[in-house]
Amino acid sequence: MSLDRSLKISANLAGKRSVMTRAERIGKLTTDKKFDPKKDKALGLAKTLVGKK
Repeated sequence: MSLDRSLKISANLAGKRSVMTRAERIGKLTTDKKFDPKKDKALGLAKTLVGKK
């Protein structure tokens, strides 16, 4: 039995992400020394664009 065409997911539909997840942002801001996990809160972080690869 095969899947219906409407149920198949194409890799092209995923699209490019424009913003990082919270964990990725914390990692990047920590390496840039703009975020200190000991005194800063994880809520309300600035959005960080995903770089071109």
